Amino acid sequence: MKIFIIIGAINAFLAVALGAFGAHGLEGKLEPKYLEVWKTGVTYQMFHALGLIAIGIIGRNIPVSSLLSWSGWTMLIGIVLFSGSLYILSTSGIKILGAITPLGGVAFLVSWVLLIIFAVKHL
Repeated sequence: MKIFIIIGAINAFLAVALGAFGAHGLEGKLEPKYLEVWKTGVTYQMFHALGLIAIGIIGRNIPVSSLLSWSGWTMLIGIVLFSGSLYILSTSGIKILGAITPLGGVAFLVSWVLLIIFAVKHL
């Protein structure tokens, strides 16, 4: 479970760095709608980075559970697909990438459902 704390902290760091880059490096270079898309990616990355850290902390006190582990991995997949596609979409304008974003959203939803099931069974 230590890996989820590390991955979560890396993603939190990246969310702060990408947020700052968006606010200072992209302002005036992107259309306002694409700057909002960028901000959405940053926001979801940070929330789910904290989710990964929580999964790691919860998992340190409980025997390893595949539900908890899968919750963490699907959360990471969600960050990559959801936030990653929004970052690329906002900087490239390639609209087809918008089709990938919902897959990341589904991964987020699955990760939270797995965490709920884990909590019901093990906490």
